[in-house]
Amino acid sequence: MTTALLAGLCLPAAAFAQSDQGGATRDLDKVTVTGSRIARAQVEGPAPVQVITAEDIQKQGFSTVWESLGTLTQFTGSAFNEADQTGSSPNGQFMNLRGLGPGYQLILLNGKRLADYPQSYGTNGSAVSLGSIPAAAIERIEVMSGGASAIYGSDAVAGVVNIITKTNFDGDSVRVRGGTATEGGGDTGQLQWTGGKTGERWSLTYAFERLDREEITASQRGLSYYAHPQYRNNPAKPTASISGVYFLDGGTYNWLGDDGALSTSTAALEQACARTNPDFVPFYSSTSAAAPNRCGAPGYYDARSIQNSYGKTSAYLAGTFDFTPNLQGYAQVLATQSKDSSSSQTHYYIGETPFTVFDPELGLVTAQRIFLPQEVGGVKKIRYDEKSWSLNTGVRGTVLDGRFDWDASVSLSRFDITTERPRFLTNAVRDYYLGPLQGYTAAGVEIRQFNVDRLFAPGSAELYDQLTTNVVSKGESSTDQAQFVMSGELFQLPAGAVQVAGVLEAARQEYVLSPDIRTTLDYTGSERIYNLQQTPGGGQRDRYAAGLEFRVPIVSRLDATLAGRYDKYDDITAVDDAITWQAGLEWRPLDSLLLRASHATSFRAPDLLWVYAGRTANNPFIVDEYQCRRDGLDYASDACQTGYEYQSFSTNSSNPLLEEEKGKSTTIGLVWDVLPSLSMSVDWYRIELENRVQALSNEYYLEQNANCLLGVDRQGQAVNTASEACGLYTSTVDRTVTELNPNGNVRSFETYPINAALLRTEGVDANLRYSFDAGSWGAFSLQAGWTHVLKMESAQFSDEPAVDVMNDVEYNAFRTRSNWRVNWNLRQWNASVYGYRFGTRPNYAETGRTAPYVVWNLDLSKRITDKATIGLSVLNAFNKMPPRDDTYTAWPYFPRVYSAIGRQVFANFTYDF
Repeated sequence: MTTALLAGLCLPAAAFAQSDQGGATRDLDKVTVTGSRIARAQVEGPAPVQVITAEDIQKQGFSTVWESLGTLTQFTGSAFNEADQTGSSPNGQFMNLRGLGPGYQLILLNGKRLADYPQSYGTNGSAVSLGSIPAAAIERIEVMSGGASAIYGSDAVAGVVNIITKTNFDGDSVRVRGGTATEGGGDTGQLQWTGGKTGERWSLTYAFERLDREEITASQRGLSYYAHPQYRNNPAKPTASISGVYFLDGGTYNWLGDDGALSTSTAALEQACARTNPDFVPFYSSTSAAAPNRCGAPGYYDARSIQNSYGKTSAYLAGTFDFTPNLQGYAQVLATQSKDSSSSQTHYYIGETPFTVFDPELGLVTAQRIFLPQEVGGVKKIRYDEKSWSLNTGVRGTVLDGRFDWDASVSLSRFDITTERPRFLTNAVRDYYLGPLQGYTAAGVEIRQFNVDRLFAPGSAELYDQLTTNVVSKGESSTDQAQFVMSGELFQLPAGAVQVAGVLEAARQEYVLSPDIRTTLDYTGSERIYNLQQTPGGGQRDRYAAGLEFRVPIVSRLDATLAGRYDKYDDITAVDDAITWQAGLEWRPLDSLLLRASHATSFRAPDLLWVYAGRTANNPFIVDEYQCRRDGLDYASDACQTGYEYQSFSTNSSNPLLEEEKGKSTTIGLVWDVLPSLSMSVDWYRIELENRVQALSNEYYLEQNANCLLGVDRQGQAVNTASEACGLYTSTVDRTVTELNPNGNVRSFETYPINAALLRTEGVDANLRYSFDAGSWGAFSLQAGWTHVLKMESAQFSDEPAVDVMNDVEYNAFRTRSNWRVNWNLRQWNASVYGYRFGTRPNYAETGRTAPYVVWNLDLSKRITDKATIGLSVLNAFNKMPPRDDTYTAWPYFPRVYSAIGRQVFANFTYDF
């Protein structure tokens, strides 16, 4: 028994056969299904697993893995998309199962870990991006939602996504796809070549993909200022969401008239706007302003990307060689190079308080001026050069007369990114517009003679080049792992064989962020970049793990699984080790009915970025909620949002004192084959995460600061000002009153990641599959999935009660998600209708919920010869745009969980040979 248990420290070999989705308890050759290390002869187990095949992706009408996974019903949270070009991983493609956040689901390639995207996901650490996975190499994707740390270790809190590549492919297939977006932009071309050869003792599978895609900009979707809810609701009195130019002298707006003199008159304002840029028009600083007092730039966002341009080249190669009947070597390598780009609006280069100076004649003055693309020689691009590769190689075989399988492997994964973007130089701008430095006032304010005539003058490409530079930043990440596994039958019980699987692992994770030194907080040279702070940092973590999993037939039709794992960590944190366990039951009272339940503990080690990142800063625009509410205004009112908005200074730092996040996950459900061609499943889930690490948003931070200073929250409920939370929110916000800050504005605030107390969610998943043969009318099949989030609760600190945050806009949570597909096949014809629905979510003001968002995709194909197939795909057939939310006043005037790409049409051609 001791020898057998030691042999059971193992993991079964990678799956050799594709799982069958037709019946819930259909028997197969033994395969490994994500969520377990034990090969089994039935698809369904104690925890639900959803399978998406390469054919599914094509029939859904999509070009990429990310597009398909983005419509999963379990994807109830939000993730940045390409409409967010603020530096928050704008070229990454992330998942967010169960709304816990990117990084809380483990992304695997053939069961092995991938390197993280080497750029932070906003301020919330890092995660794996799916943009480097080509669809041409995919065999299937298995998605298990729920905790699985006892099987896979850290990060498997909300689930596991295992991307399985093609193997043992015989023949060649070429697929060409081309299309465009009907609203403009987005021209796309895709070439996929998949093939393979097999011999008596060897196999070779290869794939190549090239994806080119044109950018889509805001102007092509009408997302200028005129789409702003305030303008739509009150076009007669537009307020300046973006001020093209202004000059503020001691709190009074002055304008340079055609006579060369400063004036406060409306005529001077109109002259200054037209002279500076013909597209600048008079605006109001707020709805309460009696007359226009700013030059607005309605087209400020016109050049901003809502879809990046792609130039991706990917290659995949896999092979096996049988040394003996019981020993096989294998290797898989996947590499992608991507040269992508996006465009962002040009940047403010003279702002508020940070650029206030003392003019000897005028006193304290500040100003603002932006460039539009036509002033600087065209749209300026942000360019991303990304390289990634993953290698998995090893040997596997059988021992003890085939009773046990074993697998010894080494996997390496790398991701490198270089980002290049144009930015303004702080000193070049100050010297040109504010004049040479003449000294400092007693309060430390720079003394300069402001060049007002230059402020109200047209820009040019030559001037732009004089004031700007290219900022080049790099990031690298890696994940290496050695693994030994073995699995098989341990001994027999009356009800069947006890199966065991185990794993031994040693791994290293590492990252390095190397931003342009001129963007770092500690840079003191003469070429500091204006309004761009980037995070330097780097570090590594070593991990060692051992795990066991048992599958025990208790009685006929009742099986139990039990798994345990020990992870040992070596890094600078106090996290030393973690022990997790998992248990499940499968009861089949009938051949057609499976009742199942599972419970698992999980954990996530602190993100390396949270632990090793250097200190960084930015100059965010904030709404001072404390002053607004102190003066008796409603925070959601226009008067508050415009009258109390200003630019501040924020610092962010890492926290090596972070602890691991600990989770618990429970699922209870059933799978029922109602008929041979009709199956359904229903599962209830509950996930609880303690000590969750997060960086609080600026808005939330300042809301809590206001609550603690005023002693009441937005609803007028009393706040405990002596609480641990209030101690944090008041001590890290600086409101010191000075000559430059007479009103006690927020001069700066400091944020860093903390271990929050709790995040808990529960809900229901349901799936249905049905197929029937209609004879001469063809064969039909239906698939449908639905997820309903029953509850999502959060508590920021241990002395706070958990509250339901389903109506909290900060979580961007959908209450329901669903998808469905109807497929029809008749001889050479195949047609699919695929739809997906985003349920309601809270509007930005948290006064109601938005409308649901429903999208329909169509796919039609015909085999015209034995080898050739032509087809047509239409994505978003009804050109559905994001639901309207008049309380969302930030560009693009809808939450970025939605897409504004609109309808896309593609022609497809496949040739097999």
